[in-house]
Amino acid sequence: MDKTTNKVISELAKKLDTISEAALLTHISPDGDCIGSMLALGIALEGLNKKICYYNPGFLPVNLKFLSGVDKICSVLPPEEFPETLIFIDCAEAERAYSGLCPEFLQGKTVINIDHHISNNGFGTVNWIDAGAAATGEMIFHLLGEMGVSMTKEIAENLYTAIITDTGRFSYSNTTVESFRIAAELLKTGLDLVQINNILFEQKSLAQTKLLQKALTNLELHQQGTMAVIVLTREDFEETGADESLSEGLVNYARNIEKVEAAALLKEIAPDEIKVSFRSNTWLDVNQVASRFGGGGHRRASGCSINGTMGQARQMIVSALEEALNVGRDH
Repeated sequence: MDKTTNKVISELAKKLDTISEAALLTHISPDGDCIGSMLALGIALEGLNKKICYYNPGFLPVNLKFLSGVDKICSVLPPEEFPETLIFIDCAEAERAYSGLCPEFLQGKTVINIDHHISNNGFGTVNWIDAGAAATGEMIFHLLGEMGVSMTKEIAENLYTAIITDTGRFSYSNTTVESFRIAAELLKTGLDLVQINNILFEQKSLAQTKLLQKALTNLELHQQGTMAVIVLTREDFEETGADESLSEGLVNYARNIEKVEAAALLKEIAPDEIKVSFRSNTWLDVNQVASRFGGGGHRRASGCSINGTMGQARQMIVSALEEALNVGRDH
């Protein structure tokens, strides 16, 4: 890490040492990185006798319910109950964690923003944004080291989950030497990586398998096979008995098709509300594509929400990806 990053970590560690309580907040549609990072930091702070509230407004995926401390997460946190310190973890925007967040709710609060999304808008009073980190879990690992926190098995379990989910088991292009180094340190605690990998990636419920069948049936190819799009309607979720969280990772089936550069998964969350996940393989910057619709994320993985019918959203997304692909590689 460079001197600037080390300075930020040092200052943040000192700041956390002075607080007595804090609320930890992560983004809606939670994934392994945001939940694992939040729980790891929270458990560490509780070990330092801090009072911690864990908040996430979304439906927790079934495959994350094995994590240590997950039962502490609450889905309700009235603004009047905000403590003096709010720590947003893995959130490109504060609204991603708390819908309808008004500036007056944060007035006089210390807002700590720890994130690795390139699209983060620096909304905190204290910001640590590292787009070079493969996962926010990597950042939390370094922060805990600076704080002098002993690495326990339960903290390691959460951080390992954060890293392997955001790197796709160390297979995505964001994976670095540092990702492997941190994972090696975490394994020293004796965590069961076989069991963790099995729970996160291998075990599937019948409803999840049926949803995969729907997704593959609905898959379309465009642009001479360089774009793949999956559409899932409310009817698809109802017929399979699957909730929205079970669609996590389905976009990768589209991305993994030979010749595909750009992939998108469109999910009808509610009438006229479509959630979109973007992925790319080697060169397309899908963060830029998502930003056209008010979303963001990373160069190879991003997302957005669109108000409109599925037909309208599909047309908009296909058009945007066609335009991005037609601009050409590295232009």
